Amino acid sequence: MAGGAGVRLWIGFFFTFVLPGIALHNDIGVNWGSMLTHPMLPIDVVEMLKDNGITKVKLFDADDWTVTALGGSGIEVMVAIPNDQLQRMNNYGNAKDWVEENVTRYDVENGVSIKYIAVGNEPFLATYNNSFDKITFPALKNIQKALDESGAGTRIKATIPLNADVYGSPEDNPVPSAGDFKPGYRKLMQDIVKFLHQNGAPFLVNIYPFLSLYQGEDFPLDYAFFEGRSAPVVDGNIQYTNVFDANFDTLVWSLKKAGVPDIKIVVGEVGWPTDGDQYANSKLAKRFYDGFLKKIAKKEGTPLRPGKIEVYLFGLIDEDLKSIAPGNFERHWGIFTYDGKPKFPMDLTGKDNDKLLVPVKNVTYLPEQWCTLNEHGDKTADLSGNVNYACSAGDCTALGYGSSCNGLDERGNISYAFNMYFQMQDQDVRACDFQGLAVITTKNASRNGCLFPVQIFSAGEWSSVVSLPVVGLAVMAVMMVLL
Repeated sequence: MAGGAGVRLWIGFFFTFVLPGIALHNDIGVNWGSMLTHPMLPIDVVEMLKDNGITKVKLFDADDWTVTALGGSGIEVMVAIPNDQLQRMNNYGNAKDWVEENVTRYDVENGVSIKYIAVGNEPFLATYNNSFDKITFPALKNIQKALDESGAGTRIKATIPLNADVYGSPEDNPVPSAGDFKPGYRKLMQDIVKFLHQNGAPFLVNIYPFLSLYQGEDFPLDYAFFEGRSAPVVDGNIQYTNVFDANFDTLVWSLKKAGVPDIKIVVGEVGWPTDGDQYANSKLAKRFYDGFLKKIAKKEGTPLRPGKIEVYLFGLIDEDLKSIAPGNFERHWGIFTYDGKPKFPMDLTGKDNDKLLVPVKNVTYLPEQWCTLNEHGDKTADLSGNVNYACSAGDCTALGYGSSCNGLDERGNISYAFNMYFQMQDQDVRACDFQGLAVITTKNASRNGCLFPVQIFSAGEWSSVVSLPVVGLAVMAVMMVLL
């Protein structure tokens, strides 16, 4: 694999050099996830990022193909160590090897501009049952030590993506000034934030106004947005008219009480999903982003932290393999659809220049065919069992209450389930059988405002190209440019 990685590194630099995007012009970052069945070519996604002036990217691993594609792009990159690797990072030798393999080898002139290392991802969530409580901080210290010893530690900082699971206000006094790290994590968090501060690393926090609305039956809708329509939460002489500011300043108070009042805060994830729930739709997502991006552009910050805030929108592209345990909306956080198309007009500069973002180019679709219910199928077949199988192995999140395809009739629901499985299986004819209950059709099955998608050609199919000689790849690249 080492030889292949070298070839991919060269290809990424070549295409970045000969096919430059437009000048980067804003300070917005995005989260680029990889949990999808049909990823697009990383170099095509990077060109889209450049076309839209996106200057920062946060990844959830350090995948060589993706990181390589960012080489020479001028885009700042945050690479990550997944939670399941934290135990390995408790051994300094392993941490040092990880930094050499995933950071310093890219840290060259015209290489990848890595700025942060995300050690884990919200490792203290209650759903993890304390699995990572004792191993996250040692992993953080080892990674930062390895960065320092490599000579990159002055430019590249290690941190931990966290959310309000570790801080908050007591229920009897739910205002930001009552904020503090929660008792079960207080000592650990005090040690972590002091370490971050000593090393010049930021506190990386994920803030989701949508989840406040989704999880709170009595949560006021307008408080999730930025127009100031909601009744304010009054905290002394400060009035909070949106939950983002209140959440952020609750963290500010928590950090102050932990003894690091001036540590930098970076918002690692913030966004709004577009499907899978009654509040997850493009209309509310646009409303959220319009208000949020204007706020960021004004550099107004929050009442306790006025000024510029570094943020990463969540997320870039819909991911059809994400767990839906938190909710069906989990697969629909992208500002782009699965095939790299913008979902709604938005202005990343926050200056009211509303227009559709530039899509990903060079996307190739599978044939225009769909898998639908066979009206003449075997009436004795297990219909419910086959539908359940299609949904468990496919993606039926758009069928739920309040979702984009919730208006389909029973036959439409069945066809949608069959088609999603069929598309996710690369339109394999064997994936449209279901004991004779399904049939392939070339008639567009979309109906009643519900899109029955046709899947794209997966970039994973291109992986075999790395076995070609470097000279052959160079010739191919030059020919593509000339054409």
